Amino acid sequence: MDTVQHPSATWEAVSSGVVFYRRQQLYTLPGKLPNIADYLIAGCKNGGPIALMRDTSKLVALGRGGPAFTKSQIQVYSPAGEGLLLFSWDQGRIVRFGWTFDERLVVLNEEGVYRLYDLQGDYQQFSLGNEAAELGIIDARIHENGLVALTGSLTLLEVKDWEGGRPLALANPGISEPPHSWAVIPPDQSISRHVEVLLSVDATILTVDNLESADQRVARGPFLHVSPSPNGKFLALLTFSGLLWVVSTDFQRELVVLDTATVGAEGPVNQVEWCGNDAVLVTWNDLASLILPSRDNLSGRDSAYFGATFVVTETDGARVIGQDVCDFIQKVPVSSVSIFRPGSTSSSAILFAAWESFVQRSPKADENIRSIRSDLAAAVNECIDAAGHEWDPYWQRKLLSANLYNPTDFIAMGQALKVLNAVRFYEIGIPLTYSEYQYVSPTHLINRLTSRNLHLLAIRVSSFLSLKPDVVLKHWACVKIARSKSSAVDGEDDEVCRLIVDKFEKLGGGEVSYADISRRAWEVGRTGLATKLLDHETRASDQVPLLLTMKEDKLALVKAVDSGDTDLVYHVLLHLHKRLPLGSFFKLIEDGGDQLAPASKLLQVYAREQNREMLRDFYYSDDRRVESAILALDEAAQMTDPHAVMTAVNAAEKFFSEDKDRPFEAKMTNESVRLLALQQQYEKDSDGKVKFFGQSVSETIRTCISNGMSKKADRVKSEFKVPDKRFWYLKLHALTAMRDFDALDAFARSRRSPIGYEAFVKHLVEAGHLKEAASYVMRCDGPKRVGLYVLCEDWRAAGRECKERGDKKGMEQLRKSCPNSLIARELDQLMASMK
Repeated sequence: MDTVQHPSATWEAVSSGVVFYRRQQLYTLPGKLPNIADYLIAGCKNGGPIALMRDTSKLVALGRGGPAFTKSQIQVYSPAGEGLLLFSWDQGRIVRFGWTFDERLVVLNEEGVYRLYDLQGDYQQFSLGNEAAELGIIDARIHENGLVALTGSLTLLEVKDWEGGRPLALANPGISEPPHSWAVIPPDQSISRHVEVLLSVDATILTVDNLESADQRVARGPFLHVSPSPNGKFLALLTFSGLLWVVSTDFQRELVVLDTATVGAEGPVNQVEWCGNDAVLVTWNDLASLILPSRDNLSGRDSAYFGATFVVTETDGARVIGQDVCDFIQKVPVSSVSIFRPGSTSSSAILFAAWESFVQRSPKADENIRSIRSDLAAAVNECIDAAGHEWDPYWQRKLLSANLYNPTDFIAMGQALKVLNAVRFYEIGIPLTYSEYQYVSPTHLINRLTSRNLHLLAIRVSSFLSLKPDVVLKHWACVKIARSKSSAVDGEDDEVCRLIVDKFEKLGGGEVSYADISRRAWEVGRTGLATKLLDHETRASDQVPLLLTMKEDKLALVKAVDSGDTDLVYHVLLHLHKRLPLGSFFKLIEDGGDQLAPASKLLQVYAREQNREMLRDFYYSDDRRVESAILALDEAAQMTDPHAVMTAVNAAEKFFSEDKDRPFEAKMTNESVRLLALQQQYEKDSDGKVKFFGQSVSETIRTCISNGMSKKADRVKSEFKVPDKRFWYLKLHALTAMRDFDALDAFARSRRSPIGYEAFVKHLVEAGHLKEAASYVMRCDGPKRVGLYVLCEDWRAAGRECKERGDKKGMEQLRKSCPNSLIARELDQLMASMK
């Protein structure tokens, strides 16, 4: 006979027996908590801890039993009443404290300074800015992903996320005194996806967001409590007269109007909180009343407690923390009602009964299974779902045992329940429901375990769920380093490094990054340990940034070069160039020798394209004269200012002359300087009408000839020792281009041509001047004249030349290739006259 209490024993029917709620005792807390009536409390959702701080507005009797602490202290407890953290506050009067999604405690003071504490007491500090400090903060509301602060000037400031970003001003509500009460709807719960602030002002509610402030024009206020539902769709409002009003957040749908005096409680209302999204929990000292709004009637149930209570709204219920007990009140899930409701005839209830009959070897089991064969799959799924919502392992096992197939869901639920039962244990104290476990994810739960330093349980959960242990191992290593920092002695760095590496290799499969651990060691002053740990990091992209932070400049550059990642090398080079003095930067690269040669080359490639000044300095510091000269010439080629060009070429000449192996280059650049100077003089002589600057020697000569400056051309020839042949070719081409054939003839007659006269003929022919070309044929060698005449298309002169030379064979060839019959007859006559 089963002695375990049936699940429905804790149920209580509401709303005409259609809906059931249950009160599940999670933990007993005798003597673990102080008198919570004397404290300000903030509870963390999803089975998280609670933070308590003395309420300075209340007198506290000395010598009272239970733990006590001073008014400047904040104590954090688990839901099981186990102390997690105690710290003192020394930053001015606290305005509000609350919890983030990742279980960090946010504490905000009246000067706009807020801290985020983890469960180890480490914190980050941020500020709302100078303006907030001047105006002062009089109140605030903290939600999981941000906060909204009310300033002394009655304006609202929003902080998004928890990265210390600049606060944003919301629309001005236009109020002249602080609201009676107020609340926020977080962005993920509002329709606009922006934070919404609800202010109880006079008899109405103002809704404020980042764009506007809107009066909802209600007349039931003022309100003592304003409480949005977890999904942000409904509001529970309590007036000063004790009237509870539940309405949709757009104030278009009214659900409840109830005078709480009818409950029969004594004293003022302590809290108005939601129990999931379906009911409102109103608490007094010694009593908590559940109000279930429905369209037709109003149902509820009362729960008695000893002393004051504190309620934490959860997505699927409410956690009630009393002086001696921690309960969870929730609506009984549909799957549980379907199976365990007395008299239920659902397929899942029949399946569960069939399993119990099978265990008792009753033939009724087969009969029950046959009756629901068509609904068997749905019944199995409902039993698995109900198992997830039960707290007692006994009923969890029984519900899972009714699974006849569908092993995937069965295994997944079994794993989830094993994890949930482990973290619900009072020593761990995370009473997470199955719905919340699905919402926050296993990874988030593991992070919560590591934040409590429960590394062994976290690593076992990770292994059980086939999750990578990286997060757990990194957190464990950081804690190990932090705890050993005060006793660092010779050899301890090696010991700590060995322990961490062994653990990572054993449990992490060698895939855990050491970079984050090394950074933590460096942050706590363990530079030697940081370097040793970083030696085990296989990914250069993780190693290098930390080495730069640690100012291990050469090692960072060596690691980047060894990785073969060009982008990483550039990242290091640019970072070092920005941080180090120029001389130290270049010396670092130069002293690296062959090991840093790739970095040197990449630096030159970058500097050539992006920063010529850096490249010039680098070559100079490394005494690279030839490279400096080439760079100067390259820059000169891209310049347009004559003076700058002259300066650059002069610099190149100087660099070449300082290298004993480059006399030829030095001589060439010297001549370039002389030529540029001469060109500047020529331009000056021509009043700037003729452009010479930047031309080559040959181009300069050609320009002189083309502009009638023959003497200047001769001077260029003389000064730069231009060979006669090249000079004659230049003048031939220039005069031809000018069509100055008289000057060309005079030039040809001036003295014997060093290039011969065949060059004259061919160039004139190429330029299309056939007649002028033919006049130079007679000055050419005899054997070539016939061919040259043909080239000039002077067939008759070619025939006469053949006749004079008595070349009948040549005449016959001319006859065959002549272009027309007229010329052919003339050639025939010449041929006939030949002997």
